[in-house]
Amino acid sequence: MTDNSQTTTTPQSPASQPVMGVFWMLVTGLCFVAVTALVKYLGDRIPPAESAFLRYLLGLVFLVPMLPALRRTEISKRLWQLFALRGFVHTLGVILWFFAMTQIPLAEVTAMNYLSPIYVSIGAALFLGERMALRRVGAIVVALIGALIILRPGFREVEMGHIAMLFTALAFGASYLLAKSTVGGTNPVVVVAMLSIWVTIFLAPFAISVWVTPNLWELAILFAVASFATAGHYTMTLAFAAAPVTVTQPVTFLQLLWATLLGALVFAEPVDIWVVAGGCLILAAVSFITWREAVLKKRAITPASLATKV
Repeated sequence: MTDNSQTTTTPQSPASQPVMGVFWMLVTGLCFVAVTALVKYLGDRIPPAESAFLRYLLGLVFLVPMLPALRRTEISKRLWQLFALRGFVHTLGVILWFFAMTQIPLAEVTAMNYLSPIYVSIGAALFLGERMALRRVGAIVVALIGALIILRPGFREVEMGHIAMLFTALAFGASYLLAKSTVGGTNPVVVVAMLSIWVTIFLAPFAISVWVTPNLWELAILFAVASFATAGHYTMTLAFAAAPVTVTQPVTFLQLLWATLLGALVFAEPVDIWVVAGGCLILAAVSFITWREAVLKKRAITPASLATKV
């Protein structure tokens, strides 16, 4: 802890290290782009539900350090119900995200995933009683225009992958709102662990129903997916600890840039300027909402755009 009573040289508080915050958010974006690239590389031989199940099952190894906290925690019946509900909702989002990755380009998946915080903002007003100021309504309208620019219905074919991503963002947004209802009643470590456990449980029957025996290489890729996803969430917490969200939020734009370049250079996906423009509009809207919350010194409801990833 920093001793603010000292008159000599005082170490910087975590919130006064914007360079470190930007650095860790940059690493976070690269980790999550690696997740999407690996899932894209895996292809569709393994059904989406099974891929998602194996990713979470293999990722349970990262819960081992959390076991002592889980054993010490008493969980009420209401919290068990909320954990289970959140796990089910998140499960649907994960399956849809894995499906979308096999259907549409990396840049489109990344851009449309930015919609999650917008859904959270709407849900917070509808279900958590958060006041919806005119500026926020305007930002949401801008984000929805960005989504329309990406989809361009009537000017291009809207594929099943696009529909899947619309519902993926909705499911992740609902998952975040449910997390806000649970984090006040128990240790945040328990909230994270319960999500992984419940999603694994709920994914199991979906995976078994379409099971295709994976080879060792496919298992290795899915373990790498779990590793990068875990690392991304960890470095994201380091970024938030080092600097305000208003500093780190704009860095998330680079994830769309990395995804676009990776799609073009590795997967031969054509660069669609309209997707980039729509993604920028959505991200700008999310950044504006985040900035307004900081200016008004409200308790943040809207998560950073990366906070709802798989």
